[in-house]
Amino acid sequence: MRETILLVGHGSRDEEGNEEVKEFAEYWQRQHPGRRVEVCWIEHAPVLPDQGLERAAHDSDRVIVLPLILNAAGHVKVELPDHVQAARLKYPQVEFLLGRHLGVDERLLKLVRMRIHSAMVALDMPDPKNTGIILLGRGSSDMTANGEVAKMARWLFETTRHELVDYAFTGITYPRLETIVARQVAVGAMQIIVAPYYLFTGRLIKRIHNQVTRLKQQYPRIAFSVSGYLGINDRVVEVVEARLNEVRERTMSMMECDGCPHRVSSPHVEEHHH
Repeated sequence: MRETILLVGHGSRDEEGNEEVKEFAEYWQRQHPGRRVEVCWIEHAPVLPDQGLERAAHDSDRVIVLPLILNAAGHVKVELPDHVQAARLKYPQVEFLLGRHLGVDERLLKLVRMRIHSAMVALDMPDPKNTGIILLGRGSSDMTANGEVAKMARWLFETTRHELVDYAFTGITYPRLETIVARQVAVGAMQIIVAPYYLFTGRLIKRIHNQVTRLKQQYPRIAFSVSGYLGINDRVVEVVEARLNEVRERTMSMMECDGCPHRVSSPHVEEHHH
């Protein structure tokens, strides 16, 4: 069977972020030279889903679509399934399978902890009990997606010696970074590590660094450090590989739908657009 894997990134107005998605795909493919891997993005990029699906369908019997996205909001739950369904109608000779987003995974937890440890080293290894951690997510109008960020923050609290572990969002929802910094300072944080919970770089990563620069001026007695985002890393590769195997082995679990705004309920039936 001729199989193509289509990785779907979020997309960034910053071309550097889109380039990192391509570099990740190349890094992964080098580990499996026999695979055919294509890339597209949901938005803000030269290759959008319809074009990506068309490329993947060419000379293929099966296309496996994998969202290279941390948290599932409308892009993953509604837009991408709609594009895949349209491709099924347009290319009936090709089987299209849609995998899960990366989600909250222990391998990603280990990677976030590695990034935080590097930030602790940059601060000369202060006492974790008075070093606050703020896991900073993108933010969404989907409370399930925001809940995944909160879950990862809780996992950090459970598996580290940091007593101050909070989460915040760059946009769309709350709380925002400045609010959580003020709270941690009020309860005694002497150092604060801002940990961007992002896969790749982009405008928002650069905005975070600008925000922390201002916070350093506002709180001159507090030492701040920004940890690295997840990036091109074998831990991320392991999760993508796991999502691929779920699809191939038909063991993919259902998408979390509690609190999902895309769920439609009636007295007789409950349906999910995704």
